[in-house]
Amino acid sequence: MTDTKGPVLIELDDDAPNGPDTAVPVPELAIAPTGQAMQSVAQIATRRGSRLARWFWRLLAAIVTFGLSYWAWEFVNALIAQNTVLGYAFAGLIAAFILVCLAVALREWAGFARLRKIDSIKDTADAALSQSDLAVARSVTQKLTALYAGRPDLEWGVKRLAEQSADVIDAESQLALVETELMAPLDAQAQREIQAAARQVATVTAIVPIALADVAAALVVNLRMIRRIAEIYGGRAGTLGSWRLTRTVLGHLVATGAVAVGDDLITSVAGGGILSKLSRRFGEGIINGALTARVGVAAMEVCRPLPFKVQKRPGVTGLIKRALAGLFTSK
Repeated sequence: MTDTKGPVLIELDDDAPNGPDTAVPVPELAIAPTGQAMQSVAQIATRRGSRLARWFWRLLAAIVTFGLSYWAWEFVNALIAQNTVLGYAFAGLIAAFILVCLAVALREWAGFARLRKIDSIKDTADAALSQSDLAVARSVTQKLTALYAGRPDLEWGVKRLAEQSADVIDAESQLALVETELMAPLDAQAQREIQAAARQVATVTAIVPIALADVAAALVVNLRMIRRIAEIYGGRAGTLGSWRLTRTVLGHLVATGAVAVGDDLITSVAGGGILSKLSRRFGEGIINGALTARVGVAAMEVCRPLPFKVQKRPGVTGLIKRALAGLFTSK
């Protein structure tokens, strides 16, 4: 009969692990970051409603505007009948509001006109290069000199351009001189804006855990970045102009697939396997920052009055590395 009160001895196989250090590691179920915030921003900016929906909002805006106008007219007349001073005071407020609305509309129109002027100069520069027409190239130089007249940051470049233009004998050299003297300083300013925007988007994505906060931050930062880049190159876009410009830039990136995250982006930005050492949130921050840099480079190409010929087109890898230096350290 077996003694059940004694100790029980369980024999283990020789190949069984003897300690925690020899145990089979648990596989990580990490999901690669996809830059979801910037993907959502691209969808929001490029989404186009149906024709029926657009007519719905137009008619609704017309009905609301008509109703408010009729109410204001009747209210002012009734108020004047009851109290002349208060009635005319309210009428003055309405008149001031209408003037402000007209001023805003005029600013938006001026912004669109400025953007169209930049596009016209770019088309003329392309024609000068394709036809090798020195006269057209010099007309581009004159338009850009007039566009940037009075800017302290380009005063030295405008002066050097005026001194050296007389010695140029072909269209390509003329536009190369303009690009060197005028575009190079503006390119540096635009790159600093891109780095700042990429840093902000990456930081918010990595630190703020609130749902949709990273999407809202990425949308606001990208709108501000594109608007600042347009202003750097001479396009003073208003609110509607900035939104239209953002749709143009992001629409181009979506059409070319540049907003999608690929292995080349992860490898170039993250330095190989560094993403596996960081949390998913930090990985999302890096990818969203890199996608913001892509948007910034596309905005430079859209807003720049001259194509990249002499000056090198900035790369996303260099921009994001400089932008995120010190934020995410690796060993």
